[in-house]
Amino acid sequence: MTESYFFCGIGGSGMLPLAEIVRARGAEVAGSDRALDQGRTPAKFDALRAKGIALFPQDGSGVRAGQIVVASAAIEETVPDIAAATRLGCERMTRAELLAGLFNAARIGIAVGGTSGKSTVTGMVGWILAQSGCDPTIMNGAVMKNFGSGAVVGGGDAFISEVDESDGSIALYRPAIAMVTNVALDHKSMDELRALFAAFVARARVAVVNADNAESASLSWNTYGFAPEADVRGSNVVEAPDGIAFEVTADGESAHVALRVPGHHNASNALAAIAAARAVGISLGEAVAALSTYTGTNRRLDIIGTANGVTVIDDFGHNPDKVAATLRTLHAFPGRLLIFFQPHGYGPLAKMGRELAESFAANMRDGDRLIVSDPAYFGGTTDRSVGSDAFAAMVGAGAEHISARDECGKRLLELAAPGDRIVVMGARDDTLTLFAGELLERLGRA
Repeated sequence: MTESYFFCGIGGSGMLPLAEIVRARGAEVAGSDRALDQGRTPAKFDALRAKGIALFPQDGSGVRAGQIVVASAAIEETVPDIAAATRLGCERMTRAELLAGLFNAARIGIAVGGTSGKSTVTGMVGWILAQSGCDPTIMNGAVMKNFGSGAVVGGGDAFISEVDESDGSIALYRPAIAMVTNVALDHKSMDELRALFAAFVARARVAVVNADNAESASLSWNTYGFAPEADVRGSNVVEAPDGIAFEVTADGESAHVALRVPGHHNASNALAAIAAARAVGISLGEAVAALSTYTGTNRRLDIIGTANGVTVIDDFGHNPDKVAATLRTLHAFPGRLLIFFQPHGYGPLAKMGRELAESFAANMRDGDRLIVSDPAYFGGTTDRSVGSDAFAAMVGAGAEHISARDECGKRLLELAAPGDRIVVMGARDDTLTLFAGELLERLGRA
């Protein structure tokens, strides 16, 4: 009998590619999403329908007896789909439980963990393995431009996936190769993160960790980075607005790497991918050749376009490390930054608002401006007592809070002048990309 799954919140960045993988493997898949009900990002849902996935309002009407209902671990029991699943006696699984089951069944599971860089490293490793003829399955929380999707279903032995520490679900995975890009404050305390990542690498046959991040370097194992002691070591970095080049050395062999994505952090991500590729027997030359044609992931320093001398960039930056990496990359070249930031929730703002504010303040230059909207909120009982007004005040000079996104857009366009770069930043909200596109369109009409 064909298994039947119902994904509650199917449009989410972690849910959607997983639903695609399950569907491509022959299961019946249906789902619902608040964004669908609210008319947001219709093209995404049209693409799901085209793959044979049935979509329903999030009112409980799509849930049937006998289905396995997949939802976030944090979903509230009052959500109509969940109430219907309980009433009908449906089996329940979290997204992470389903993904971990698929991943752990693979012969070569490559799990990409860390606070920042997971999506990019997953895409890079996947592309290297695909170009090397390994035909991998890839599960990514971001759309990989080389594949045109966040999900790839292959017939080979390798399964490459992001794994998440924010909800503790990283503990479910038993990887052949465990990767840690870095360990820094995001959703959990540092003590919790240290314990989670230490256990993660201990379960692996091989671990690949970042020697340039003190927290991940303490995990030992195979290392990559720019530190002299790294096993896969980068050097002689040359940055450009649209890419970065460097030399890589491993086991006495060297090669020149030329990436088509910018930023020192992407050079580090590429070293991680090279180290993982070598762990599965791919040569340095093969890995470097594949990376030369890697084109990136959506919403990672994604240039939407330029109009009337102003460039609009869409970026996923939402925690202190990601914000710092984006701003440092952009400030390697001339041009004022007009930054729009939508915090990705009230909870994260309460937990790491001060550290986020310090990251913006430390990495903005004279003349840069930061416009902060209210946090992303799509319903539920989240405590909303800590808001963006206090956050903007913590950033200080150059920052202002404007509640509504549309009004933020007007303010950005008022400020914009030739040579400026507008940077749209935030997570958990696909409509940020649409907002960036609207800004570019309005700039073109100015």
